[in-house]
Parts: sequence; C-alpha cells; structure tokens
Amino acid sequence: MPRPERTAAILVAAGRGLRAGTGGPKQYRTIGGQTVIFRAMEAFCRHPDVFAVQPVVNPDDAAIFDEAVAGLRHQPATNGGATRQASVHAGLEALASEKPDIVLIHDAARPFVTSAVISRAIEAAGRTGAAVPAIAVTDTIKQVGDKGLVEATPDRARLRIAQTPQAFRFDVILDAHRRAARDGRSDFTDDAALAEWVGLTVATFEGDPANMKLTTPEDFLREEARLAAQLGDIRTGTGYDVHAFGNGDHLMICGVRVPHTKGFLAHSDGDVGLHALVDAILGALADGDIGSHFPPSDIKWKGASSDQFLKYAVDRVTARGGRIANLEVTLICERPKIGPLRDIMRARIAEITGLNISRVAVKATTSERLGFTGREEGIAATASATIRLPWDDTGWSE
Repeated sequence: MPRPERTAAILVAAGRGLRAGTGGPKQYRTIGGQTVIFRAMEAFCRHPDVFAVQPVVNPDDAAIFDEAVAGLRHQPATNGGATRQASVHAGLEALASEKPDIVLIHDAARPFVTSAVISRAIEAAGRTGAAVPAIAVTDTIKQVGDKGLVEATPDRARLRIAQTPQAFRFDVILDAHRRAARDGRSDFTDDAALAEWVGLTVATFEGDPANMKLTTPEDFLREEARLAAQLGDIRTGTGYDVHAFGNGDHLMICGVRVPHTKGFLAHSDGDVGLHALVDAILGALADGDIGSHFPPSDIKWKGASSDQFLKYAVDRVTARGGRIANLEVTLICERPKIGPLRDIMRARIAEITGLNISRVAVKATTSERLGFTGREEGIAATASATIRLPWDDTGWSE
C-alpha cells in the first residue's frame, strides 16, 4: 500500500516590506495582538496534513523571528536571498532532505490564510501538480501606457487575482527553480510564473478574499479594524487553586521547576499557577473547569505535567476562533520567593500559550503569616483570563 503523500510548507519572510511604513519589516509588526508572521505560520503549523513548515528569513532577523513565532513548531529557519525567487529556492533546497511530495509556498505578509484554503491547495496540487489560489476581479481593469493613456480594457471575466499558498509537486518546482538559477533568470514575481516558464500547466483553485497581502499602512489600519469588529465578544474568567505541601525537593510553579524543601501533594504535578490559569480560561469560555476536563480520578493524569492542561485550554479558545488577550496569575505563599523567578515564569507561560510575554503577568503576595499559606502548609493561586471571541448574528459566539 503506497504511503500517504507528505506535504510541507515554505513561509517566505525575508523581505523588508518598505511600503508598509515605519516599524520594521512588516512581517514582524503586530496586527490584532499577534505578529503578522505568527498569524501567517500558525495555520500551516497546526494543519494536520502539513508535516513540516520551513521559514525563510533575512539573516539579520534571526532573533526577532524567534521571538515573533515562539510556540510554533517549524523547521530551523534558512536564510533568504536578494529576491523572493531566491528565497523560495533556498527554502526548497532546505526541505529537499525531508523528501516532501507536495510543497505549499506562502508569503509571510498574508496573515489571514485559513485551514480551508490550505486543504484546497493540498488537494489541487495532488490532482494537478501545480495550482494557485485565485479570486475573481470585480473592478474594471485598464491597461495603461507610459503617458497614462488607456491602451486596452481586458475582459475581467477572464482575469483572476493570484494569492498564496501556491502548491506544487515538490520535485517539479525544485527542478524549475534550479533551472532558472542556472539560466540566470531571477525576475519571476511568483512561483506560478516560473512554473509556466518551464512549460508546466498551472491550475487554479478557490482562494479567499480575506487572504490579502499586507502592503501599505492603510492595509494594516483596515485589517486592525476588521479584526476588532470580528472579535467583539470580550470575556473574562477567574480561577483559583491550592495545593498542600508534602515530601519532595521541588515545586512546579507556572511551568518552572523551583527547588524547595517540600513538594506538592497532588494528583498531577500540582502546579497551582497553571491550574488556576486553566480554570480562568475555561471560565471565560463557560466550558467547565479543570476537573471536568482532567478528572483526578483518571489514572492517566497521575503525575502529569500541567503545561498540557494549559495548552489544551488555549486550544479550546482557538477552536472557537478566538484569541487570548491577557493572562494574570497571583501566587500566595511565604516561600519560595517568587520575585526572582517572576520573569522566568512569565516567559514559560508565554511559551506554552504562544502569547507575547507582554500579555502575561505573574504576581506574588504573602498572607502576612495568617492561615495555611502563612503557616507554610501550602500555596494558593488566583488567576484571570481575558479572551476575545467572534460574535455571530445573534450576538453570541456559541
């Protein structure tokens, strides 16, 4: 029985994006609370039929790239070239050892690609060998000469706007890029044009008008407004957790192993900070609590690492088309001292959730030696989560 075809994706992110105005390369600017490149990559990284995502970046952007896509699985980034065509070629060569059957080539400046478009791209490439997403032209198009005079009015019924991801049999498009490099051709503006040059027939499949390329400052303003309107259901949730101390030599707090003279008495790893955050997120979703999703009576959660619980809660938000705007946790204990570990804990929560660290707060307080925390019998934690969900026509997101 033949193995299933394997699909990889290339994310082209080596450009400078000068037309987008100030603020650095446009792919690293934020839109709707997430970097453009994170949004562009996320759909591929989470798609069940894409086994590898290959970013192509400017070598000067290595550090900012790592920060911008923290939490996403991907191949080690490879350096791009002076042109988009050279960058795609670099990405293809980087993927060659992985031997994909199909490759999807996507621009990092298109942050609103959907899983549905990716699925259509994979299907089209498997069926035709070379295909691009396309949408109809709705405006009348004029062909204009050097003096600004109209030379022709093409029939718009035959015109299409090409988008990405463009999809190809991997070996065919790699050979086409290698041939262009040998022949000194570096002027192709997209991979479909290069494929046409080597004699391939390029098909089209249904694109998505929302899958637009961010080019100008006005594009950013328009899309920020659109996203804000879509995610108008703003919700908050709170969480609380407590665990007593028992024997041990460390505590797991907010995903960080903290040396201590005691451990937690708990079914899982007892991470009070992450447990409180999970309840806060689930509360904002009106989706039960941590015990209903991960019952302590289930042996498979015995000793489990709590980062998987938090990741699960975040995925519940994403599955509803929502975003987490802010997470905050307050730890209540006499010891260990949280202050020196605060930013490490924030970074760990940001890593687990895929949020920018600026959206994560960790605080600590004591109970002035009162109660069980004051007697150092355990640790308590409170948490809050603010999420944004899309409205439907009735004003509810369910």
